[in-house]
Amino acid sequence: MLKIEDLHVFYGGIHALKGISLHVPKSKIITLIGANGAGKSTTLRTITGLVKAKKGSIKFLDEEILGYPAHKIVHMGIAMAPEGRKVFPNLSVLENLKLGAYFRTDESSIEKDLDWVYELFPRLKERKKQKAGTLSGGEQQMLAVGRALMSKPDLLLMDEPSLGLAPLLVKEIFEIVQQINEEGRTILLIEQNAKAALKIAHYGYVLETGRIILEGTGQELLNNEDVKKAYLGEA
Repeated sequence: MLKIEDLHVFYGGIHALKGISLHVPKSKIITLIGANGAGKSTTLRTITGLVKAKKGSIKFLDEEILGYPAHKIVHMGIAMAPEGRKVFPNLSVLENLKLGAYFRTDESSIEKDLDWVYELFPRLKERKKQKAGTLSGGEQQMLAVGRALMSKPDLLLMDEPSLGLAPLLVKEIFEIVQQINEEGRTILLIEQNAKAALKIAHYGYVLETGRIILEGTGQELLNNEDVKKAYLGEA
């Protein structure tokens, strides 16, 4: 579904991505793990057109999208739940969700997807008239994911969905990620919580200072001694 080849990105004089290549097959959960500053968020922001690449290729459904503006990429079926949630604090939960469907014209289908988001996140339904800025961190994360789903994406990009959440909420978020995948959505998941991400991922990549240094199935990476030492806190 998504193929990245030899992607190079610079921030000024900093070479942030140094020729990374990865593949996201349809209907799978693919995770990209690594330390802060490794280039994980830069990868997602480049896919969505928010950051320009110096060199390389990003193909979505066999179409080259590198250089496309962000709004066209959303139209094509890629949505992102960004790091830090980025909800609209002065708008209600329902208004935030409807903004996710801004480009859509299929009204009856939008209502069905709204019902589906409320099934995934019952708390959002309970608080649909509440201002997003008054929600807890976990609820805002649910809203960010729900808003991305409202664009009806073929590919959902998730940037650090567990960041700053209590352990019980982290477990809940990852269960919902699996549920979204079981509904047929393809997911590219960026996470610092490597253990949780690898447990649900079909395949994973390890990014270190702008380079992919390891790849394998989620289970293979969980069992890898280097990954255990560097990212899982295990000797």
